[in-house]
Amino acid sequence: MKQLHRQSSMSKQHRPHHHRASLSRTLASYLLREQRLLFVLLGFLLASSFFLFYPSFTPRPASGSYSAATNIAAAVSLKIPRGGASSVSTAGGGARRLPVGVRKPSLRVVVTGGAGFVGSHLVDKLLARGDSVIVVDNFFTGRKDNVAHHLGNPRFELIRHDVVEPILLEVDQIYHLACPASPVHYKFNPIKTIKTNVMGTLNMLGLAKRVGARFLLTSTSEVYGDPLEHPQKESYWGHVNPIGVRSCYDEGKRTAETLTMDYHRGAGVEVRIARIFNTYGPRMCLDDGRVVSNFVAQALRKHPMTVYGDGKQTRSFQYVSDLVDGLVTLMENNHIGPFNLGNPGEFTMLELAQVVKETIDPGASVEFKPNTADDPHMRKPDISKAKSLLNWEPKISLKQGLPRMVSDFQKRIMDKK
Repeated sequence: MKQLHRQSSMSKQHRPHHHRASLSRTLASYLLREQRLLFVLLGFLLASSFFLFYPSFTPRPASGSYSAATNIAAAVSLKIPRGGASSVSTAGGGARRLPVGVRKPSLRVVVTGGAGFVGSHLVDKLLARGDSVIVVDNFFTGRKDNVAHHLGNPRFELIRHDVVEPILLEVDQIYHLACPASPVHYKFNPIKTIKTNVMGTLNMLGLAKRVGARFLLTSTSEVYGDPLEHPQKESYWGHVNPIGVRSCYDEGKRTAETLTMDYHRGAGVEVRIARIFNTYGPRMCLDDGRVVSNFVAQALRKHPMTVYGDGKQTRSFQYVSDLVDGLVTLMENNHIGPFNLGNPGEFTMLELAQVVKETIDPGASVEFKPNTADDPHMRKPDISKAKSLLNWEPKISLKQGLPRMVSDFQKRIMDKK
């Protein structure tokens, strides 16, 4: 009986080994039958070759990265460079690019004042490159018509909102353009203008801090006031009247620059500062008091062109597409600024009037009126910093860009009749 018990125990001990051996023989038989093993090896080889020879997208130049991996485990986070290719960071600190077939998400960008003249052209460019854009505008100077052609785009959102009040959004980049920019508009309600520059900038910087967004402030050449330096470099601190009729705009923008740098130094916010010089182009307000739009609208309406003072004060005029290229280049670059963005071609008001006459009506007349208070006598940007660090400079001359603006104004003036 003991012998039978030992034999039974031994047979039970060997049974699992026998079962595994049987399974192995069955699996081997299945794979070898009808050349299944060959197909398995061929599939493995093809898959390996795909990931070996096509490992990633080709990256574009990038200036930083942001996280887009809220739904991935803590050990592996998806990192997308700003405007660049996707890569995966692992817990060990290494990184590898995402394989072909895995699309990187587009940037989510907010443009305050995005229904305005410059803002709407910026929105066009951002949407054309594949970003999702949220326009925030109170329509004081902006017009819905400027962005109406995007209303059917699923990547476009339009919010009627005044930046003086806080707003909660989830974005990657903030272009802060909100503020009336022409003397007619910012003098209409100077208290509102300086509140927009100060409180609006504070609110948007606070948003950038909360969500980790990069922030670009559109400042102005008006921070130089009536300059004692010509042309104006970014290192020049300006000559500004702090209690004049233009101070709500001039000093408001200077304070906005101060706030922007304080948030950068004190809170680690990624910031960029652009100082914009006189810009012209389609979608400008017909009667905003700025010299190019004034001259063009007056000449088209057969009115005398109004020249304030003796007409010898100078300005520099850049076409709007050049400015938009400069803003996007600055946002995507590693340099904070401030950067002058303008066209260094310098014209007196009388020379500008002559160019407008040649473009629209050689018989147009000029009417002289007393100059306005605190009007700068000279305005010309030194853009050597932008040329060397951003590789940016304007491409469109006044004689090339002015006819494009005239066509837009002509159509809008005719539509109003």
